[in-house]
Amino acid sequence: MQEAAISFQNVSKTYRGGAVRALDGVSFDIQPGEFFGLLGPNGAGKTTLISILAGLARASGGRVLVQGHDVVDDYAAARKALGIVPQELVFDPFFSVRESLRIQSGYFGVRNNEAWIDELLENLGLADKANANMRQLSGGMKRRVLVAQALVHRPPVIVLDEPTAGVDVELRQTLWQFIARLNREGHAVLLTTHYLEEAEALCSRIAMLKLGRVVALDRTSQLLSGKASTMLRFKTDAILPAELQSHARVTGRIAQITAHDATEVESILAKLRAAQVPVEDLEIGRADLEDVFLEIMQGAKQ
Repeated sequence: MQEAAISFQNVSKTYRGGAVRALDGVSFDIQPGEFFGLLGPNGAGKTTLISILAGLARASGGRVLVQGHDVVDDYAAARKALGIVPQELVFDPFFSVRESLRIQSGYFGVRNNEAWIDELLENLGLADKANANMRQLSGGMKRRVLVAQALVHRPPVIVLDEPTAGVDVELRQTLWQFIARLNREGHAVLLTTHYLEEAEALCSRIAMLKLGRVVALDRTSQLLSGKASTMLRFKTDAILPAELQSHARVTGRIAQITAHDATEVESILAKLRAAQVPVEDLEIGRADLEDVFLEIMQGAKQ
């Protein structure tokens, strides 16, 4: 049987002598060639889990394996199999883009890598910046370089930690086209993101964390079909009745409420009429991953 690309085995992490528990028995595997999403609110433990995977933090309990290599006992082999794009913009200000990629290749003992570096530069929209100093780049361009650095040694496992946070639409499209290609070629991808529409479109399977615990783990299609399947979307200037507010997502004048079936849709509309809430531009459609995420987070035990 083929080794899992990443295996989290009962991973825990505590601070302050055990008083603060950031991770509490997290277990799941990511298979070779899988595009996997790791979702959760701020403080759920996603970054802690990625830090342990990358060797930047030590788990208090459990094990993490990359292609069968323990990230502590066999760190060099585990790290060589990983390409990690961090959240933070970390770069060396003294080198050009091409020099940075050559140096990164050297860290992994990769020689004669110019052809692949050229391909990375071209596919990530960096070809015209190849000889520019890192200090001269915009934030979005620096993030492209971070992606290129993570991929320069052709890792079989790619970890993307909020890769499109604060970047423009063009970079998102460029990045996802290239990563999707690598995934089709057999690279496993682990993605953490707050852009749930990206996770829904890209990830075949998803784990959701809350307060350091896995509260959902399933194929994306199953998560979408297993929870609320219908969404009511409308505009209103009124305050929703209290019994609906806990189930609603309100952005300005736009309110969205999930329902499980036609009977619940009728009940919601009846409650809006009874509360004399004026409704404009009513739409009834399919619930998306954001609706499922909110429902799971609200229903998960504290």
